[in-house]
Amino acid sequence: MSDDSERYPSNFISNIIEGDLKVGKNGGRVSTRFPPEPNGFLHIGHAKAICLNFGLARDYVGTTNLRFDDTNPLKENADFMRTMREDIQWLGFQWSEERKASDYFEQLFEFAVDLIRQDKAYVDSLSAEDIRLYRGTLTQAGKNSPFRDRSIEENLKMFEDMRAGAFADGAHVLRLKIDMSSPNINMRDPAIYRIRHVEHHQTGNKWCIYPLYDYTHCISDALEGITHSLCDIGFEDHRPLYNWVLDQLQLPIHPQQIEFSRLNLKYTVMSKRKMKILVEQDLVEGWDDPRLPTLAGLRRRGYAPAAIRDFCRRIGVAKSENNVELALLESCLRENLEVNAPRAMAVLDPLKVIITNFSEDQVETLKVANHPKNEAMGERSVPFTRELYIDREDFRLEANRKYKRLVLGGEVRLRGGYVIRADDVKVDSMGKISELHCSYDPETLGVNPPDRKVRGVIHWVSSINAAGVIFRRFQPLFSVEYPDASDAEYTDLINPDSMLEFSGFLENWLLETQPGNQYQFERVGYFTRDSEQQADNVPVFNEVVGLRDSWAKING
Repeated sequence: MSDDSERYPSNFISNIIEGDLKVGKNGGRVSTRFPPEPNGFLHIGHAKAICLNFGLARDYVGTTNLRFDDTNPLKENADFMRTMREDIQWLGFQWSEERKASDYFEQLFEFAVDLIRQDKAYVDSLSAEDIRLYRGTLTQAGKNSPFRDRSIEENLKMFEDMRAGAFADGAHVLRLKIDMSSPNINMRDPAIYRIRHVEHHQTGNKWCIYPLYDYTHCISDALEGITHSLCDIGFEDHRPLYNWVLDQLQLPIHPQQIEFSRLNLKYTVMSKRKMKILVEQDLVEGWDDPRLPTLAGLRRRGYAPAAIRDFCRRIGVAKSENNVELALLESCLRENLEVNAPRAMAVLDPLKVIITNFSEDQVETLKVANHPKNEAMGERSVPFTRELYIDREDFRLEANRKYKRLVLGGEVRLRGGYVIRADDVKVDSMGKISELHCSYDPETLGVNPPDRKVRGVIHWVSSINAAGVIFRRFQPLFSVEYPDASDAEYTDLINPDSMLEFSGFLENWLLETQPGNQYQFERVGYFTRDSEQQADNVPVFNEVVGLRDSWAKING
């Protein structure tokens, strides 16, 4: 067993594994797999499955395979495989072996031939619509296909002809011969092969028939020696079919399928198909849009992999519905960044300040800590000059005592610097304050004035240290908690304020930082540089997460 600090809390799956180990089942081995279909990008729901499969195998000194379920070349490609590898490694895991369902195409074909010879599979020539009608309903038994009683010899010949390309797409399918009256509709002679004359991204044009998931998955698990096949609760009704196939083929390894609840995260969709529509209709910037719950989107936004792993452990492992507040994911992220993110200063809505009693050519270098609770992060030099910027919301002409920032005639302290007093303002032709004139007290560096009360502390950026950038702040992509459950079309429920942009300034050394390195912009939020190059070459910094849950306050 692992003593890793990220060990999964005890749960019903770990109890099963421990029970198996106690009786020596599977020779004391634990082997799991993560089997994504390469038809899109991985998302936070997949992260739960990734963390569970890799995490439990790690906890019990086992192995985890990455297996691409590449049986549908119409929707899959090698680029999706590449991004999935990157996402899993970014999340902090490394697989023991990489496999693909296409690696087993020849064996899967031979197993299908074996089932035909056992009279447990047949070629059906019904149309797809008729197959659906013959299958029946949840309350009404199905009926046998008129082609169910074809001879073994005819089925073998037709299946070989299917492989040879003798038939058009949809002309025939290969079905298992189980029970058309079964109360489990998945056991009513499910199709296991279909004809598709399309090039495969791994096997080229070698095949024109492709196996279906329910048939492929259980055999792939067995061939790889998987001991515990973990999947979401949607496959619970498929488990009898999983076991039936393995029982007929009498493979030496019989993995145990175990189902757990899928993750439902509020204010988003958890379907690759629906995310693909958002991408194709240009409703988002791409699969890595920072508003999407894809791992690529979360990485671009600046999420810490450790925070996602922490989130996946906290939501637990159960069979019941797993509806999770977005606030929990953000809380895990804040906890991680509070400890690990260096501090810096940025002004999203700048208001120019002139320090009237400071010389125009004077520059004073101040030392500011990079983290208030971690001296090991050191300190940086910040220039203090006559001209600087503060956030516009940090100044009011007048305010009550509860306002702890700068008021005309009042004082505040600049973070790491002096106490300043607001003396006068300049107003433009539109009546907007364009410039604030202040004076500073040279005796207040690190010292509070003994004879008067200072309202609070605000952040700032010196004009000679200010780099102009675009800041992006995010809210949930959808305006309702569960867009999938709404009567409205989910694409009509997109929050128009899901991404807001601001032009402002930050300390210029931040332009040298790399995307993915997070910083707390003091009193503003946690940010990282965007990984995409903008057309106008103006740097963009994405807000990873706010200092507090402002969305909950807006919608509470």
